[in-house]
This record gives sequence, C-alpha cells and structure tokens, in this order.
Amino acid sequence: MVKVLVVDDSAFSRQTIKKMLESVPGIEVIGVASDGIDAMAKTLRLKPDLITLDFEMPEMDGFSFLRWLMAQRPTPVIMVSSYSDTKTVFKALELGAVDFIAKPSRRASMELKNIEKDLVAKVMGIKGLNMDVLSRNLQLLGSDEGVQPEVQTSKIDIDVVAIGASTGGPPALQIILTKLPSDFPSGIIISQHMPRGFTGPLAERLNGLSKLRIKEAENGDEIQDGVALICPGGCHMTLSKRRGRVYVSLRDAVYEDKYIPSVDIMMMSAAEHYGNNTMGVVLTGMGSDGRKGMLEIKSKGGYTIAESEETAVVFGMPAEVIAAGAAKKVLPLTDIAAEMIRTAKG
Repeated sequence: MVKVLVVDDSAFSRQTIKKMLESVPGIEVIGVASDGIDAMAKTLRLKPDLITLDFEMPEMDGFSFLRWLMAQRPTPVIMVSSYSDTKTVFKALELGAVDFIAKPSRRASMELKNIEKDLVAKVMGIKGLNMDVLSRNLQLLGSDEGVQPEVQTSKIDIDVVAIGASTGGPPALQIILTKLPSDFPSGIIISQHMPRGFTGPLAERLNGLSKLRIKEAENGDEIQDGVALICPGGCHMTLSKRRGRVYVSLRDAVYEDKYIPSVDIMMMSAAEHYGNNTMGVVLTGMGSDGRKGMLEIKSKGGYTIAESEETAVVFGMPAEVIAAGAAKKVLPLTDIAAEMIRTAKG
C-alpha cells in the first residue's frame, strides 16, 4: 500500500486528486494539506510514502517545503505544476522532487481529471524508488569534474547514441551530457518521458550547461556529431534517410500510447538506419520502455548500456533491459559518459 499526502492550496484540486488516487487499489490517501506549514506537520505525524505537491501556495511555498523535507525527512515528491511553470519544474527536480505532472490549467477545472492516468502510473511506480540514490545523484549536479575514459585503441565506430529515460531522467541526463566534449564524434538522440511544453526548456537548460549543442528536435533535423536532439513531449521520434543522410521524423502520440515519447520507437528506428553503429543507453525510469529497442539494437550488432541499480533512482527500465539480456554493459551513471567517449568512433 502506497500512503500518499496530497498538498495543494486549492480545495478543488485537493479533493479531485484525492478521489483519483483513492479509486486505485494499492493507494491510500492518508491526508491532505493546504500549504507548506500544514504539510510539514502532517508529514511528521502521518509519515507518508509519497507526497503530491503544488508549488504555488500561501504561508510556505513548495520550494521552502521541499528544502525542509529533503533535509528533515526525505520522501518521494511528485509535483503538480501548470504548463507555464517550466522553470519551477526544473528547480524542483534539482531540489529533490522525483517527477512532475503538468496541470492542464491554473484554474480549478474538471480538466484536472485528464492527469489521472499519468498520476496513478507515477504514484504506483514510486514503490521502487531509492531516495538515498536520488540524494547522491543530486550532489553530482554542477560538478565540473571531467571524465577520464580508459585509453584503448579499438573503437566501436558508433554513429548515433540513443538514450532513453523516465522518472529521475532530467538530472541523469545532465550528469551524462555535461561530461561530454563539444567534439563528441557521434550524434545523440534522446527520448525522455515528459509532456508537451517541457522538453524545449529542458533542452535549453541542458544546452546552457553542456559543451555539446542540445536542442529540442524538429522535423527534418539532421543527425550530426556533437549535437543532442531531445524528442518533443507528446511526440515519438523516428529517423529517415535521404541521400545518405539521416534526419528526424516526428509523429504525434495518441492517448492510448503507454510511454510518451517512446524509447522503443526511437531505438528501433535508430537500429534500422545505423545497424551495428548504434549505441543504446537506458537510464532510470519505471516500466519497460526501452527493452524492445535495446533488444533490436543488440540484434543488429550495436552496443547497449543499462544504468546499474546502484545509481538508478527507479531501477524499472534498466532492470527490464538487463533481465531481457539486452544490455552488453551495466554501468553506474557516473561511468556512462566515459564509456560513450571510449567507444565513440575515432
């Protein structure tokens, strides 16, 4: 049973989220709070397994509460944020929030019901989350320590690296991408489970921190060395070839799709076009997205890496890849950039 505390200054939102979660076997809403001070008292008294947190609240805002929580009683937090609060989202992820749900509207509205499927999936997936790992990974953010790959003369001649991530992914991507040189000799494509409106700011933020060029992918973008393309939220990324060059082709996801953007779709397309010159990397996340894609890359002779349990905030996706026999290497997050550099084409 996952015990949840719902924190939101809107009575309508509190009750709507409470009803969504209480309708699911295995979830118990043990309390609701209207602001950060109320949430502090109820966190200490009720000891929830997970907290859903709105950030715009009176008395004590979400940031102040999150700082207190991670210092006093580290607990998984899923923030519930409006679409316009992208800076808030990434700041909260850096402070220790595990994931977020995008509110359809700032106003009290029945549209809030549209987040039910995503919210329930994330709450149920939190059971496998390791807060100690999350804390250690967050300490690595902003580190300017370079990577020193083993010196080896044999390269694998990788032309594209396809990276997939879900819960805990943005900090993990930051740790990897900020360790790569500007002249990294392969293209990089990324599918991070994230809604529309957030992948663009994620790409801009990572671009400002990294030596690589990082951008949100657009239809027709060419796969180029030293450039990382992040699939837009709400879309799936595939590749197409024209006159010997490979380009991005995006298509809209539909409501029935389980994982958006799909890591499997991206990786299978990469394997189709690049064959044994493809590298697949699956990072932290819940579910099984990436398993089929990594199996396809492996079957074409490509190189596959799964993040190890010691650093994965949620070990679901990497565990599925490993169990399927699709990972050539299992590495901690801190070693993945070095392995990418070591195996890249010369």
